[in-house]
Amino acid sequence: MADKAAGGRALSEDELQDLVAASDAGARSPAGAVGLFLAGVALSWSLFQVVLASPLANVILPGDIINNSRQIHLAFAIFLAFCAYPAFRSSPRRRVPLQDWAFAVAGALIALYGYFFYDKIVQSGGLADDTDKWVALVGLLLLFEAARRALGPAMAIIATIFLVYVFFGAAPWVPEVIRWKGASLQKAMSHMWTTSEGVFGIALGVSAKFVFLFVLFGALLEKAGAGNYFIKMAFGALGHLRGGPAKAAVVGSAATGLISGSSIANVVTTGTFTIPLMKRVGFTSEQAGSVEVASSVNGQIMPPVMGAAAFLMVEYVGISYLEVITHAFLPAVISYIALVYIVHLEAVKRNMPTLGHGVTSLGRTIGGMFAFFAGFALLCYTVQYPVGWIVAALPEGAGWVLAALVFVAYLALLALAATVPDLEPDDPNAAQVKLPVISEIYKSGLYFLLPIVVLVYFLMIEQKSPGLSAFWATALLFVILITQRPLKALFRGGSGLVASAREGGLDLVSGLIAGARNMIGIGLATATAGVIVGTVTLTGIGQVMADLVEFVSGGNLIVMLIFVGILSLILGMGLPTTANYIVVSSLMAGVVVQLGAQSGLIVPLIAVHLFVFYFGIMADVTPPVGLASFAAAAVSGGDAIRTGFIAFFYSLRTVVLPFIFIFNTDLLLIDVTWLQGILVFIVSTVAILVFTAGTMGWFVTRSRIYESIALIGIAFLLFRPDFVMDRLQPPFADLPPAQLEQALAGAEPGDTLRLRVAGPDFLTLEPKETTLVVTVGTEQGGPARLAATGLLPDEVDGRVVLEEPMFGTPFSETLQGFDFYGDDPVTLTALRVPQHQWPQELVFLPALALLAGVVWLQRSRARREGVPA
Repeated sequence: MADKAAGGRALSEDELQDLVAASDAGARSPAGAVGLFLAGVALSWSLFQVVLASPLANVILPGDIINNSRQIHLAFAIFLAFCAYPAFRSSPRRRVPLQDWAFAVAGALIALYGYFFYDKIVQSGGLADDTDKWVALVGLLLLFEAARRALGPAMAIIATIFLVYVFFGAAPWVPEVIRWKGASLQKAMSHMWTTSEGVFGIALGVSAKFVFLFVLFGALLEKAGAGNYFIKMAFGALGHLRGGPAKAAVVGSAATGLISGSSIANVVTTGTFTIPLMKRVGFTSEQAGSVEVASSVNGQIMPPVMGAAAFLMVEYVGISYLEVITHAFLPAVISYIALVYIVHLEAVKRNMPTLGHGVTSLGRTIGGMFAFFAGFALLCYTVQYPVGWIVAALPEGAGWVLAALVFVAYLALLALAATVPDLEPDDPNAAQVKLPVISEIYKSGLYFLLPIVVLVYFLMIEQKSPGLSAFWATALLFVILITQRPLKALFRGGSGLVASAREGGLDLVSGLIAGARNMIGIGLATATAGVIVGTVTLTGIGQVMADLVEFVSGGNLIVMLIFVGILSLILGMGLPTTANYIVVSSLMAGVVVQLGAQSGLIVPLIAVHLFVFYFGIMADVTPPVGLASFAAAAVSGGDAIRTGFIAFFYSLRTVVLPFIFIFNTDLLLIDVTWLQGILVFIVSTVAILVFTAGTMGWFVTRSRIYESIALIGIAFLLFRPDFVMDRLQPPFADLPPAQLEQALAGAEPGDTLRLRVAGPDFLTLEPKETTLVVTVGTEQGGPARLAATGLLPDEVDGRVVLEEPMFGTPFSETLQGFDFYGDDPVTLTALRVPQHQWPQELVFLPALALLAGVVWLQRSRARREGVPA
């Protein structure tokens, strides 16, 4: 792929589809009976997962099948991996060699070992016997080989290194700082294969319970034609503007990113149309590819799918799915807004022409898009009221009534779609480009929004589980795929009903097969990453990593975050996004929170997980391995390495945003009111646009160096007003630790006190510190409020000594790492109470005044030089 792209030749449509298949679904496509058999296996996997997610799973499936769903999930993934992915480049593509059949069957059977011998394993407490350990070892080797084929060698190599560390952690060649006693084969295999700590752990469980349904939802929605509809709507709305194809690429990729977790598939799906048109209006091959890469990769940070990471965050962070996507929403939206602005500035700098003959004002376009998205959000929100009335009126039959009403809405929208021609993919290389007209095409796909409304309603309003929400949305897609062709034919006059019904059925089957094949890599990634997570839990290397990172960073949180970001980028060069997130978050998320607390900064766990995830997806962009950049270069015919570097430059906002929301959690909408949330959105949007202008070297006109520096400084002030205000007026006052009870008595309910605790580490006896955040309750009086915290302070020889908190009290788990029974006591060394501070928003005033000054300077210069704005 790289060779072809570098050679300056854009790949053909068939070659591009082979590229996506090789990356996401497997490069092998045997024909005949073998092909039908493998399609049947993939179809069976999809149907099994749909039934597993349904409300009737407990009725349809036996209990032991449900209990061992992770094993069945992995068995399907391993079997299809050996059949769909060739071992080497020279391996046959049109048939499955005998050894691959053997590997596939053996891998599937060993994955199901826990299902076949469930009673024996339970009775032994998960401890492997001699047979179990050898079976598990063979299973791991087959899993690693399947992962090597589907995901590349890096995943298998990293997992192997961790497994070697498990066995030989006490060897003299292991650095002393990470040395441990090592584990026997029996203990290691018990941990990795027969319990839920390793391969069959949380990550694989999330893949089986949630991720599959969302990947299938995306595959079915694409098969129904929604992807083409979204792209055409984006081009109809933005194609007439300067740099319109690039802006449409961003919006179209954001729309497809809502339902697709694969950046490579996103690049090829939207890029085959957008990249030639971008080149047509003046973007170079590398710039056109870079815009598509930046927008497609960012599709993975856009809720609700987020490349499977959102579901893993639910399990790892311990918060609801609604909270995860709420926290992820604002950074994703402003990141896309900034990318639209980047391509606008590129178009203005080069005075690019517009496509077509239509004239559309930028203000009207932005207003129309805002009205559409606001209307869609309002629809998703207000639908709860009629639903509530129906449930109240018909508590027994409400489900059937609601299903009938959804079907009636579908019929009405489908009848509307039948009044206009079906949308066909356009040829971007045609001599005359005719941009879609929104008023002519919007009717053709409004019914595609119904499954998304159902999904958002169940996730956000009903707050059902992600798996159940995706099931109902997928069930509606089943109906759409089967019926849309024959019903359209009926509405248009009634010819070809049987053929249309057959095509609809084939569309559904094809979508189910595509969804399963797209899940092979994710299933294997989560299972293989489980070995790394299992190593962390078995060896305790997490604490060692904390000590190592603290040593390397010198306790400086910024240096530590840079270290974590670089680690994510390096690992991401060879790992898929999901696996990279699992590995780095398992190793580093707790470390950042712990060392942040030692530095006096309370970092929410979700902020750290999003930080890791953002840097993980950047690996798809970053040379020399950025797969999405290679895919875009294959489409554009440009140089892959240059495409990657330009895409990284366009993605600087994705690098900066994680550092911002670590220190300013308002950006993640943590503990903000509706009014505050709206203000944060407006200010952060202005800030990201100003930052973009500063890095692009163009605002009203070409910026001088001091103006670019000023713009970046203004963006910093808008993003971090607390940085300035905390230095003018510290938010906390220091009191003697002995006054803790009086401080609690004088505080208002809801206030937060910061306590600095120091003492010996329970394992190493080395001195360490942490910061506790005590939220004042509604109890009356200092003693009652102190008792509610569970802390047991006692003043001894002028020091406030803490006794070990009782089990179950608020800070018992946080302080369990201290040794309360050694010679050196655990003490309260600092007490900080909140004090009055001016509103941080006052910092916006000088920042905006400085921004106005830059605008005035550049407008004056633009008028003198006659430069178009």
